[in-house]
Amino acid sequence: MAMTLRQKQAAGRYAQYALLAVLALVLILVADWQTLSRAVFNPEIIAQQFPQVITVALKNTLIYTLLGFIVGLTGGIILALMKLSSIAPYRWLATLYIELFRGLPALVVFLAFGYGIPLAFGVRFNSYVTVMLALGLVAAAYISEVLRAGIQAVPKGQLEAARSLGMSHSRAMVTIVIPQAFRIVLPPLTNEVILLTKDSSLVYLLGMSVTQYELAKFGREGISASGAGLTPLVVAGFCYLIITVPLGQLARTFEKRTNSRSRAS
Repeated sequence: MAMTLRQKQAAGRYAQYALLAVLALVLILVADWQTLSRAVFNPEIIAQQFPQVITVALKNTLIYTLLGFIVGLTGGIILALMKLSSIAPYRWLATLYIELFRGLPALVVFLAFGYGIPLAFGVRFNSYVTVMLALGLVAAAYISEVLRAGIQAVPKGQLEAARSLGMSHSRAMVTIVIPQAFRIVLPPLTNEVILLTKDSSLVYLLGMSVTQYELAKFGREGISASGAGLTPLVVAGFCYLIITVPLGQLARTFEKRTNSRSRAS
């Protein structure tokens, strides 16, 4: 008796579940759990990472991310408005900036602010200022495009209605359009924060002191200890997930709300 389409689909799903189960079983049987436990999940090494991994590395990662986001968001708003300006030179300058900083690796920008600018101009920034500028200037290029798309997604009638009530263009943008644009771009903006968190790992290039270590540097220094294996890096990676997984969930929640609002309107 021939199978129906639904039965074929169900059989395909069961076959895939069976394949995954077989692969998991093979992995469990083949893995050297004693070596993995010693080199990757060593309880003694994990205990040695605390509390510094939280009080120093995780705290500094959050500080660097926050500083970069403040500069990135401020610069992003300015660049988005310049990109939408009716004055051509503003649009050209914004486009030049965005293309430049989106095209350069963040690593190059960190090296420029950490070593290039101090050597070329004799100006030495505080470490936190260096991180804030390097992370923020790169983030501004990406955030500006997100905000520009959000502003353009706000119905033009909103701006026209505000102008008809006697509001100036700038006041209508600040009080009517931009707040609505932020509501639209919250999901991609949250993803930008996740990217900033990961980019903060480039701080290690600046050769900071122990009290300024972020998670990646903390983990990297940890694996250099005798017998530590990969455990310090695993602990550092888990701490990154403590930040990024809730942010990812938050982005999905914002996306669902945006979609629900769009269907309702």
